[in-house]
Amino acid sequence: MEKDFAHPMLTDTLSLRHRKGKIVSAEEAIRIIRNADVVATGGFVGAGFAEEIAVQLEDHFLRTGGPRDLTLVYPAGQGDGKAKGLNHLAHEGLIKRIIGGHIGLAPKLQELVRDNKILAYNFPQGVVSQLFRDIAAHKPGTISSVGLGTFIDPRLDAGKLNELTRLEGEDLIDVMSIGGKEYLFYKAIPINVAILRGTTADSDGNVTMEREALTLDALAMAMAAKNSNGFVIVQVERTADRGSLNARQVKIPGILVDCVVVAKPEHHWQTFAEQYNPSYSCELRVAMQDLPHMEMSARKVIARRAAFELRPNSVVNLGIGMPEGVAQVANEERVIDFLTLTAEPGVIGGMPNGGLNFGTGINIDALIDQPYQFDFYDGGGLDIAFLGAAEVDGEGNVNVSKFGTKFVGPGGFINISQNSKKVIFLGTFTAGGLKVSVDTAGIKIVQEGRDPKFVSQVEQKTFSGKYSAMRRQPVLYITERCVFSLCEQGLELIEIAPGVDLEKDVLAVMGFKPIINKPPRQMDARIFNRGPMGLKDDLLTIPLEDRLTYSPEENLFFVNFENLYVRSSEEIQRIKEIVERILTPVGKKVYTIVNYDNFNIVPELVEEYSEMVKFVMRFYEKVTRYTTSTFLRMKLGDELKRRDLAPYIYETREEAKKALSQLQERESS
Repeated sequence: MEKDFAHPMLTDTLSLRHRKGKIVSAEEAIRIIRNADVVATGGFVGAGFAEEIAVQLEDHFLRTGGPRDLTLVYPAGQGDGKAKGLNHLAHEGLIKRIIGGHIGLAPKLQELVRDNKILAYNFPQGVVSQLFRDIAAHKPGTISSVGLGTFIDPRLDAGKLNELTRLEGEDLIDVMSIGGKEYLFYKAIPINVAILRGTTADSDGNVTMEREALTLDALAMAMAAKNSNGFVIVQVERTADRGSLNARQVKIPGILVDCVVVAKPEHHWQTFAEQYNPSYSCELRVAMQDLPHMEMSARKVIARRAAFELRPNSVVNLGIGMPEGVAQVANEERVIDFLTLTAEPGVIGGMPNGGLNFGTGINIDALIDQPYQFDFYDGGGLDIAFLGAAEVDGEGNVNVSKFGTKFVGPGGFINISQNSKKVIFLGTFTAGGLKVSVDTAGIKIVQEGRDPKFVSQVEQKTFSGKYSAMRRQPVLYITERCVFSLCEQGLELIEIAPGVDLEKDVLAVMGFKPIINKPPRQMDARIFNRGPMGLKDDLLTIPLEDRLTYSPEENLFFVNFENLYVRSSEEIQRIKEIVERILTPVGKKVYTIVNYDNFNIVPELVEEYSEMVKFVMRFYEKVTRYTTSTFLRMKLGDELKRRDLAPYIYETREEAKKALSQLQERESS
């Protein structure tokens, strides 16, 4: 990068370095930015956003007309929906192009996109986050399956948001095949300037984040800029003497930092809603029982129904808006301690916050950098995700990213929805003036919403129903009045709330006819009572009798030991007795599948349990087992092998069922 000015941090004058170090004013810092630079900004809503730098950059542009034609690259939405965050940079001439995960919190940027004043691309949030690491490593780009089948896919919109981008914008995403599987290739974009935020910096530019709510992509972005021969500006709230910071707390090493700016207090709030909350930065823990309960409403009905999908020991993601209510219900029902709730910027455990505090959390177990959180998500680490749904069509496609002239963007939605083991979409059945009453009799539609949400075709495909169904991903769509499930043919109606008329309140308000294979069952009546639902008992206690089921039509015996903890010899004996009681009257051997997901057993009982398994094998024609626990597969597999029983334990139910079907086919042939 060519420098035609003498910046105080870029001079070779040794005396200046010793006198001033890397600490400069905001005005001096933004002079690093040149025309046509690619600028990366950190932040999640308001957490971690360098507001002081953004304010100064806006002021400098309005006074001088420069810098001009910047490309803005950012992973998450950064703004308050009004004037803060990236809204400061929304000036024609200042910005030429944006490449970001979310734009909904920056209405002024939306206006430039809508008026075709700038080029605009959406990438999935996790992809942008991971792309910084690949840029830092001088890789050509990021290869990912995230985005296939959605508007990000080059065979659809290639993430291009307006006509100007479709006509003049370069293609930043390619489709490629590796080992016979399709992937998307997101091209690397060298970063000229990274604008980041921390808490404390020393004069050498080492930065800690002890009072920040999130650490985000700061390290990856700093490396991406530095290895692109670019510059790194970090906003902090205070400075420290050289060598006085705890090295283990340094999140951005000084070797990556060019300028440090000490912000005014009003431009360094912890989030855009909280000046400072010590529980957000893990300095104290709050009493969860003191958190307010939700008022009974359509929103609470949806959250309560969704909470029935929770399972003990699950790792969960909650999207912004409607899904936030699931955490509140879990806390009310005293089951939150049996779950691990997460948020995409790196929060693990505790209670995620909502609104302008979204992305942060209280009483968390751990905080990791955002790229690693998306590595975990993309690799299938989430057991279940609860996400919003603004539009749904008959194929099960979901739109949360574009509505007429309003551009929102997917944020982390595509990463999460494509890769979670199970996905639950939440939203009211209609929008715009919907009024309902809720009592023990169920739901009554007092005033229907003006805007149907179940439409003939979604405006933009943020989630692909066909792609999900092809991968046999379990998906539910929960509203206040009914529940749908995704099947190969599309959306199937499976539940309806008491008090709701199927024809008038559901079918007549939809833009397509859902699949109805059998009369929908009623939603659980406890959802509509004002007292606790007793979810804790449901979550932790499944009677053994309900775990063992036989289907005469398939001659299939299903053993559901998910989340079962065997603690005594008596429990092993009971299992043996129930199997005998169910299968003895059948009069023939049965095909069997055993689910060992999250199964646990006292170590000294493993041998006794395996002997019981050997005994009940007399009832089985063939048996397959599955669990996602590698340790359990090895431990139980070894015990079965010692007893001359088939030792192989599959990883998923689909694999176990497929293996059993193959055994049946061999025998029949």
